[in-house]
Amino acid sequence: MSKNTLKHLAIIMDGNGRWAKNRGKSRVYGHKKGAEVVRDITTFCSHHSTIETLTLYAFSSENWKRPKLEIEFLMKLLDNWLKNELENYNKNGVRFVPIGDITKFSSKLQDRILSTQKKTKNNRGLIQFLALNYGGRAEIIDAVNRSLNQGKTVITEDDISNNLDTSYSDIDLLIRTSGEQRLSNYLLWQLSYSEIFFTKTNWPDFTTKELETIIENFKQRDRRYGGV
Repeated sequence: MSKNTLKHLAIIMDGNGRWAKNRGKSRVYGHKKGAEVVRDITTFCSHHSTIETLTLYAFSSENWKRPKLEIEFLMKLLDNWLKNELENYNKNGVRFVPIGDITKFSSKLQDRILSTQKKTKNNRGLIQFLALNYGGRAEIIDAVNRSLNQGKTVITEDDISNNLDTSYSDIDLLIRTSGEQRLSNYLLWQLSYSEIFFTKTNWPDFTTKELETIIENFKQRDRRYGGV
């Protein structure tokens, strides 16, 4: 019998641009293909026997440094993706919740994000947190400020945990694709005792079969939480 139960999975979806470049295509081609993989992985997780939460790093607060045309494409892709995915969200019982500062997006895109959240709020299956204009340090600072606004004078770990965008749920397993081995300012608080798996597979090539293999690896790891 396995030691570990995977309830909260987080993924840094990296490698869209490299995948496209390797095929002589533009970076936006890779982002489009990557969006299709998001659908496959979300559907898989929604039917998994133990996974309750899936958190995906879609757009970081540092991604604004990318070329303007690429950012514009990503915004349009996100808008269309949410529009087209609403049926799948409801079909699979997925509750969509954005995390990060979406006020930097256009009013149209903000409306799409909030509308999707509202239209899926009663779904009781998988929770999908989608990190949009998100930064881990900013999330912790916001949690501290929320605690102060609640009248706290001495802030505890529980105060910060309860005021995070994810409403506090420790990450059991973090996967980063494309071979890069860093956290990139992602879920810094929630990853304190997470298992981390780096795969060289670029995100557009990532499959549910590889995910299953990683989950089996996770189940066999010895999670000591600082003990022996």
